[in-house]
Amino acid sequence: MAAVSGSPSFARDIQPLFRDKDRESMRFLFDLSSYEDVTAHATKILEELEAGDMPCDGPWPPEQIDLFRRWVDEGMAP
Repeated sequence: MAAVSGSPSFARDIQPLFRDKDRESMRFLFDLSSYEDVTAHATKILEELEAGDMPCDGPWPPEQIDLFRRWVDEGMAP
């Protein structure tokens, strides 16, 4: 999923990347459907995505990781 235009936003571009399965498995640490929780943990989430450790059933495709990284780098718009 690519950003429609301009900087990526959480609601439009990032939140849809997390599946129900991902939200459920990470619920004990934070809520992947929550903008506040994801922004608070964005650096760690990005590290886990880049290492291929998240999600736990296999790594994201590079373009999804790049989108998440771009969202973080560009200020994490809601």
